[in-house]
Amino acid sequence: MTSLDIHEILQYLPHRFPMLLIDRVLECEPGSHIKAVKNVSINEPFFPGHYPHSPVMPGVLVVEAMAQAAAILSFKTVRQKPNDKSMYYFVGIDGARFKRPVLPGDQLILEVALTRSSRSIWKYSAKASVDGQLAAHAELMCAYKMVDADVAE
Repeated sequence: MTSLDIHEILQYLPHRFPMLLIDRVLECEPGSHIKAVKNVSINEPFFPGHYPHSPVMPGVLVVEAMAQAAAILSFKTVRQKPNDKSMYYFVGIDGARFKRPVLPGDQLILEVALTRSSRSIWKYSAKASVDGQLAAHAELMCAYKMVDADVAE
């Protein structure tokens, strides 16, 4: 099993501020599972608007963080890094449930397991927790696609 620091994460995800939602990978077993961390700071750009007097991390961003962990797992599994010719797209969410709010100061632990892959479609079981309490879970699906250089410009 391997861990990744932020410099290595930047090699596996095309996301950058403010959309990069993975701070560290604690463990990654290619073809199996990943465990990653998002440190939730009051300085997140979404907190002033969600909600000013009682800040809560938007659920859609919790799901996005799980999807980013899944992307790292996929790239590590196929032993590739993203490039300008291909990408993993987040294409499906099933059974998403939110069990507790994610607040400033929380450390969001993201655990994603690969449940199935066939050619270009990858499926995962994902959960996010804070202090051992389940915050969210979902079944995720990503697709590997070749990027049309003319569209990307």
